Amino acid sequence: MSKRPAGVAVAGIGITPYHKRGTSPDAERKLLLKAIDAAAADAGIPASEIDGFCSYGADVQEGTRLAGPLGTRELRWTSLVWGGGGGGSAGAIAMAEAAILSGHAETVVVYRATAESSSGRLAKAVSQGVFGPHYAAHGVDSPAQALGLRTQRLIEHDGVPPSALRAIARACYHHAGKNPDAVGHGMELTDEKYESSRWIAEPLRLFDSSRENDAAAAIILTSAERARDLTDKPVHLLASAIGADGPKWGELDENHEPYTSSSQVSAGRRVFERSGTTPADIDAVQLYVNFTGPAVSALIDLGFCTAENAGEVLTFENLIAPDGKLPICTGGGDLAEGFLHGMGNAVEAVRLLRGESSNPVPDAQLCLVSGGPISELSSVALFSTVDGR
Repeated sequence: MSKRPAGVAVAGIGITPYHKRGTSPDAERKLLLKAIDAAAADAGIPASEIDGFCSYGADVQEGTRLAGPLGTRELRWTSLVWGGGGGGSAGAIAMAEAAILSGHAETVVVYRATAESSSGRLAKAVSQGVFGPHYAAHGVDSPAQALGLRTQRLIEHDGVPPSALRAIARACYHHAGKNPDAVGHGMELTDEKYESSRWIAEPLRLFDSSRENDAAAAIILTSAERARDLTDKPVHLLASAIGADGPKWGELDENHEPYTSSSQVSAGRRVFERSGTTPADIDAVQLYVNFTGPAVSALIDLGFCTAENAGEVLTFENLIAPDGKLPICTGGGDLAEGFLHGMGNAVEAVRLLRGESSNPVPDAQLCLVSGGPISELSSVALFSTVDGR
């Protein structure tokens, strides 16, 4: 019998520049192939060695469509995480982990690409899949509206102060200011600038909201043993999980008792259990921030704070590197580095743990990646500089 790997690690990462949506000089597939080629070069392998492909969120770039251009020698795994828009971003990492640990594939690329001119926007797919008659009858047909409603509940029902949302936004733009590749580079977000920005869907303002970019990102995972042979800086995947909390789903989420506002409870609990860690052990969080309200909800449901002390924990000073106790989105994140439906967050997690982030966290060993809070499906992955198996 062949021996299956005891662990999984990242061997290479690749990412293209972020373009304003609709302005990429390349079509979506070409962007993606560039990112995968860059990840393979980073791993020190030919792209033809990739034998598994994982993506999420209504992605149309199937593994079978990529295998030919990449010269794939043997396609052994191809999978898509259904539902949740960006909620599957860490879920695709979980798919890759499952493929490698089960022996179905050896070298798996997890990826996301978008170019509006050739593929449209994810928001359209999310709207078609999520906003059913209950929402449509009341004129709610966009993520900003639905998540604005849930954020208002977070403020009014749970007592979370709006300052927590502002702190998330300011921390993201602060980190982007030190990242020359971020779309928010050079833009200082002050309290005054934040508060004077226009409403998008109250209580969400302009700077609470992400804007989709044209870009592509790829992460190559393989066995921990092989990764150590390929790179002197392997980043280990300690645990990953895809989650949703029943028995009420989708439009009925508000009827949960007790109400869980981000859908991260299940996936987060299983990641901490599998890895033997707790929120107190985490050095940084690459937080999915399509809007700041869901991001606050995720930090609550993942156990980093409570609704009662969110205003004390989620402050600008506490959320920034290098000295904050809970640095988030160290590259600028979805708000200010570039929005690629969460895949940029996983790339930044690897950069941070390799010591390559524009906003380093001293002695960081554990970085959590959150995928798509306040969606019908979300996911979580935990990366480490140390193989904990």
